[in-house]
Amino acid sequence: MSRCLIRGGRVIDPASGRDAVGDVWLLDGAIVAGPLEGDLDDELDAEGKIVCPGLIETQATLQEPGWDDDETIASGTAAAVAGGVTSVACLPETQPVVDNRAAVEFIRQQAERAGACHVFPLGAVTKNRDGQELAEIGQLVEGGAVALSDGKRPVANAEVMRRALEYARMFGRRIFHHPQVPELVAGGVMHEGLYSTLLGLGGMPAEAEEIMVARDVALAEMTGSSLHLMTISTAASVDIVRRARQRGVDVTASVTPHHLVLTDAEMQTFDANCKVDPPLRTREHVEALVEGLVDGTIEVICSDHRPVPVEEKDLELDVAPFGIVGLETLLPLCVRALIDSERLDWPALIALLTSGPARVLGVEAGSLAEGRVGDVIVIDPDAEWTIDPAKFRSRCSNSPFGGWQVRGRVESVFVDGQRVFSVESVKSVEDDG
Repeated sequence: MSRCLIRGGRVIDPASGRDAVGDVWLLDGAIVAGPLEGDLDDELDAEGKIVCPGLIETQATLQEPGWDDDETIASGTAAAVAGGVTSVACLPETQPVVDNRAAVEFIRQQAERAGACHVFPLGAVTKNRDGQELAEIGQLVEGGAVALSDGKRPVANAEVMRRALEYARMFGRRIFHHPQVPELVAGGVMHEGLYSTLLGLGGMPAEAEEIMVARDVALAEMTGSSLHLMTISTAASVDIVRRARQRGVDVTASVTPHHLVLTDAEMQTFDANCKVDPPLRTREHVEALVEGLVDGTIEVICSDHRPVPVEEKDLELDVAPFGIVGLETLLPLCVRALIDSERLDWPALIALLTSGPARVLGVEAGSLAEGRVGDVIVIDPDAEWTIDPAKFRSRCSNSPFGGWQVRGRVESVFVDGQRVFSVESVKSVEDDG
């Protein structure tokens, strides 16, 4: 039996309300009450550090099967643990699409072989993600899909979305939806506003998101189903979700760190690494997103990890793919946006990265309570470092944050009670190299 002690850190567990200096004991892959008798297999001094549940990512694109040269489940999960993420929910944007039981089981098997962290597949809402005919939702659930999503393809047909919500409710699953009216963003590159006009680039209006958010909320309220709006980005979207939650609608939402630390003004650099979907918005929208996090309207922060090879990002803005790799920069960007600005404290931020995502996904993770799985990370909240995409574990480095000086670093990561990552080991390898 494996015995591990993480000693003397500030233990923050939002799920149980714990925030105190203490020890965390791991026995045979689970959290237990200590102390334990016998020799320890691993002991870590966490004095001056934060000890908390492993972070949970709600929407990563892992690319396997189909685009294995861009990213694999092995490389994506290696990137995850380097960023302190011990559970990853992956979008069904693969080829073939994850719209049947066999596809779900393939992802679970590949994740088990990789052995880095937990992977929770999201099954497609519609067959081949075409938005026309519902996938076999029952089979997807039986195969292990924790939620349903067509990824970055909105379900534009309201009747199909209504039926999807009704079927998902029957199986106790939440629909994850990319809220966007496709016709309003066709050919768009960035937020429609001052800078898109000055730069002569196709715009993606805020209203394209807000119209779909309003529709989705109305359908969720009509059907009594559970809805998650992926990476909302506008002030009106936040307000619609806030009012819906006040009425008791089971709607949740997420936001990304890059939508909190960047604005559409960044597009003046013509850096395709800033081209994301939904697009970067204005400062007013950013402030509304932060306020939504502060007042509890938004309960999830996700990286929206989306690997794109450098040769594709080097194309002209109008043809370069959308996306940022974010698993390895998730925590420090959140620190910059929310801790350094004193908008949130550490327990509130950790809740948005652990217990909030766990509740939305409906998975047994994100807690340090006795008997729960031993997924634990140790954070040095004062560590200052420089983001270097060349050192990412992901196969891609499409990030606009190279060279950024940031604070807050994941020092050690435990998955199922075993240490799978440590900064010391990485430094040792780099020094030897």
